[in-house]
Amino acid sequence: MVAALSALNALAIDVMLPALPDIGRAFTLANDNDRQLVIVAYVAFFGIAQLVYGPLADAFGRRKVLLWSLLIFIVGSVLCVVAPTFELFLAARALQGIGAAATRVIAVAIVRDVSEGRRMAQIMSMAMTVFMVVPIIAPGIGQLVLFVAPWRWIFGGLLLYAFIVAGWAYWRLPETLAPENRRAFAPRSIFGGYAMVLRDRQTVGYMIASTFLTACLFGYITCSEQIYVDVFELGAAFPLAFAAIAISISFGTFANSRIVIRHGMRRISNISMLWFVAVAALHVLIAWAFGDSLWLFMSLLALGFCVFGLMSSNFNALAMSNMGHVAGSASAVFGAVTATFGAILGALIARAFDGTTTPFLIGIALAGVGIVLSVLWTERGKLALSAGR
Repeated sequence: MVAALSALNALAIDVMLPALPDIGRAFTLANDNDRQLVIVAYVAFFGIAQLVYGPLADAFGRRKVLLWSLLIFIVGSVLCVVAPTFELFLAARALQGIGAAATRVIAVAIVRDVSEGRRMAQIMSMAMTVFMVVPIIAPGIGQLVLFVAPWRWIFGGLLLYAFIVAGWAYWRLPETLAPENRRAFAPRSIFGGYAMVLRDRQTVGYMIASTFLTACLFGYITCSEQIYVDVFELGAAFPLAFAAIAISISFGTFANSRIVIRHGMRRISNISMLWFVAVAALHVLIAWAFGDSLWLFMSLLALGFCVFGLMSSNFNALAMSNMGHVAGSASAVFGAVTATFGAILGALIARAFDGTTTPFLIGIALAGVGIVLSVLWTERGKLALSAGR
């Protein structure tokens, strides 16, 4: 169920990527980069809304809050289907983001309710594997819909999936919040919970690292259609290239679920981040010296992004390790910061698109440096690179 909840968010971002040119034409957008707002509007509100859902989930339980949030997502999906103007369409996407925000907060809180430590990282990795499989097939599903129907039918499909998940949660999801961990939904309790989260060096440090990591992913997702279609002229084959990179990410998330119990969260994530930034820097240098091609771009991007899952699941688990008593609030702060600021940084990376891959590659490399610096600060300069740490 955690995987299904995560998949809803992934679908809401990725399934309409092939439809972005059609959406731009339907609303007669003057600037091609404006179609990126379809992704940005969703992700921005997805991040901000999590700050509300965390205290709600800690006060009233995971199940009830989740069901109400799925109703909000359903309403947003209906509006996406019927919106007559681009402004209203963006408002509907924002409403979808507000509804989906609870799926992220509550999924992580549920996992923390029933597990901890390396076992939590393992469970998150297994759920993230499904989450990362969705981007492999989502653009292809969107493209298949476009072959037989207008682009608004894609949002009809999201509406149907949301109904299915809501029904599953209503009938099968138990309440995982222990009565002794409930917190009052009052300003003093809410801000007190947030203060406990922000005072923990490990939580804050890995939250910042995850923000830079999220920026890499959102930057790629937001401008991927332009890179593959406008730069490399793939046309309708764009979902295949997108799926190939998603497969490399899925490899890392699945591998983490198999090795984290033995090798530990810190060692795996620390080694992976050094690999990521090294490959990103190499990609920039090669593209600058010799130019970029489709196969070079995809090969080096896959080589770097294959460790994405080895970082994301472990960063998440490390940030939540000390937060069992305020899991909802901690999940909300973590999700809000990583999604909101990750979306902003990712949008800046994507917005710099100039008809080449250069701005994107530089942005990814700089974000990789930010990841390393954040973890170095968190661990006080001592990385866990050997088996003893």
